[in-house]
Amino acid sequence: MINKYLTCVVILFSASLFCYSQNHEYKVVKTYHIASPGGWDYIAVNKGRLYVSHGTQVNILNEETGDSIGYIPNTTGVHGIAFDEDQNKGYTSNGRINNVTVFDLKTNEVLAQIATGENPDAIMYEPFSKMIITCNGRSKNLSIIDPKLGKTVDSIAVGGKPETAVSDGNGKLFVNIEDKNEIVAVDLKKRSVTDHWSISPAEGPTGLAYDKDTKRLFAGCEKLLVVLNATTGTVVDKITIGDGCDGVAFDSKKKIIYTSNGEGNMSAIKENSADKYSLLGNYPTKRGARTITINENTATLYLPTAEFDPTKTGQNGRPMMIPGTFQVLVVQ
Repeated sequence: MINKYLTCVVILFSASLFCYSQNHEYKVVKTYHIASPGGWDYIAVNKGRLYVSHGTQVNILNEETGDSIGYIPNTTGVHGIAFDEDQNKGYTSNGRINNVTVFDLKTNEVLAQIATGENPDAIMYEPFSKMIITCNGRSKNLSIIDPKLGKTVDSIAVGGKPETAVSDGNGKLFVNIEDKNEIVAVDLKKRSVTDHWSISPAEGPTGLAYDKDTKRLFAGCEKLLVVLNATTGTVVDKITIGDGCDGVAFDSKKKIIYTSNGEGNMSAIKENSADKYSLLGNYPTKRGARTITINENTATLYLPTAEFDPTKTGQNGRPMMIPGTFQVLVVQ
């Protein structure tokens, strides 16, 4: 009787999650304003704190209130932020000065700077090797940093511009190669590339996420989310998303993939099974909100952006940011 009761509870709970994900209308519920100048790239969340890359520094906000609780200085051209909880250290990838800043996670004190390859972009803590890894766009390789030694101990050539990397947690790394329209698989034990998987005709893979349960990779490309089998490298599905995607987040509990699209919306895709996916919708955010992170404990998404002046354009032909309008959108 008890077993039947528990089974019914599990079924009802699963059904409620399914209905929630199918019918939920994602919207911006808060906006956190940051007055300091400069551009931005990735955003990360860790233990109630938001770490926001911004020009020459990383702003740290209280995740719940948006209040400033510190910053990491001298991170010129900063792209991403990573965390090594065992060592109580954070790391920023500083694209314009070809290094990584190391800081104390409790005090925010800067501890060191470590040289990397050229133009380090995305950065991650890799749990199998317990290393910090940067994707170096200009030198077309990965830098392997040993947190205990506090230095770069190796590099891995990947044959193109690495944009983002994710780990399967068992010694394999997957890397988006933006200029080659492919994903490479890396053996971290041998520290070498084992496979090159084409995702053509999809172009410009940027954001990347991984589902360890189904062994599927989710690559955000130009107007497409490409799903790959991470064992064979075969393309499982392609789902049309908004334009200007530069980030992908994955809710492993609800099995929903989110893409942040710079045109001003966020696509949500339901993973119904390993090989079946459905677009839940494209939900309004703001122009320029092209990167994203998620707090899975609260199912809250964070996207940085700013206000733009349509009458002024930069060298890339895009509208210029209005100074002092940088912000983080909180989406639920």
